[in-house]
Amino acid sequence: MVNDERAPSPEEMLRVIEKQSVATSRWLSGDPLLLYIPWGVAWVLGFTALFLHYGLDGRPYAPISQMQAVGVLLTSQMVAGAIASYGFVRLSRVLRGDANARGTMFGYAWFAGMALMVIICVRISPQLPPEESGLLWAGSSLMLVAALHMAGGAVWLNWPMFFFGTWIAGVNGLGVLLGAGWHALLTAVLLGGGFIGVGVFLRRRS
Repeated sequence: MVNDERAPSPEEMLRVIEKQSVATSRWLSGDPLLLYIPWGVAWVLGFTALFLHYGLDGRPYAPISQMQAVGVLLTSQMVAGAIASYGFVRLSRVLRGDANARGTMFGYAWFAGMALMVIICVRISPQLPPEESGLLWAGSSLMLVAALHMAGGAVWLNWPMFFFGTWIAGVNGLGVLLGAGWHALLTAVLLGGGFIGVGVFLRRRS
């Protein structure tokens, strides 16, 4: 019997290995459309609602109360969190060893940080005017998001993640200095839009 099957050349084997490496890297880094874009959309919707309530000169731009605006933000973030959690579950299924341990500890860091932030804000916010109370919640939550993005970038040597955390910190700090209305506007445009842009960029690059 004559074997008509030709052994693959080294060049063909290299192309196969490269394709498999790209597919594996994309899977292990998570789907940016699931991990970034939902949060971007949530921040655009929620902080736009807060901006319409606060305005830039102390007068609302739309007849929406602070609680209604917060409700839009919380609802959209819950939806985004559910979508992102699905992406993390997909990612955790293929991680083993040190990578899995790092991911688990990083997830616990998010949970612990958010829990502590809520405790601090619940304790302090009743002593502040409504506008400053909202700024406390928004500024502290974004501070935590920025710090954990930078920490995650350091843990996984992911420079885009680290620099994006730096960007979040800068926008958040500027917004806090300018006031609640400006903070909501900058967060909606630069951070919400930034999350969407980063998700699209990372998906196209991968």
